[in-house]
Amino acid sequence: MRNWLAGFAALAMLSIGLTVTSAREGVTVPPPEADAALAAAGTPARTAVLAGGCFWGVQAVFQHVRGVTRATSGYAGGAASTAHYEMVGTGRTGHAESVQITYDPSRITYGQLLRVFFSVAHDPTTLNRQGPDSGTEYRSAIFFQDADQERIARAYVAQLDRTAIFPRPIVTAISKLPAFYEAEDYHQDYATLHPDAAYIVINDAPKVANLKKLFPDVYVAKIAR
Repeated sequence: MRNWLAGFAALAMLSIGLTVTSAREGVTVPPPEADAALAAAGTPARTAVLAGGCFWGVQAVFQHVRGVTRATSGYAGGAASTAHYEMVGTGRTGHAESVQITYDPSRITYGQLLRVFFSVAHDPTTLNRQGPDSGTEYRSAIFFQDADQERIARAYVAQLDRTAIFPRPIVTAISKLPAFYEAEDYHQDYATLHPDAAYIVINDAPKVANLKKLFPDVYVAKIAR
């Protein structure tokens, strides 16, 4: 479950003027050497499913990415019967909090989405943990849907590890998507609807700021919903 105690403690610290350590700085990773080409205009939308800790922040990042038409918080990796927030929070369902990204392949490629994922959406070197949240439901994962997505994802992780962009090895799991289950309504657009919540201010708003700073050609102000 979300570490609410961390959020309350951070809010208390903010209220008395103490310094709070926020999300990590973004890392500008190089473009993927292996990627799909931009599709022809009019090509049907495609989807990518990524997990990188709390889905609130990952959704918020991709809602501001050019070419993304929708980003939906949800669950992937487990069964339909356990795709519920309270059950996923036990860490025993196999699910990871995930985001399904619907995008226009004539405007952005799968590899470019992964570049954002590794650069600003989360830290791919922490095992089963992001920020104040820990557990397998907060793991870093790429759920591929076809051979092309798998090829691009595995090649990109190998490229980033080979060039030692990060100080530690990437722990992102790469596996076939069994199914994606949309999360409860109150989790959708959470960062947008609760911008002043301590958890969002400390953990998620900096990710969107890093996207704007590091990838100004990709960032769009209006969110995709």
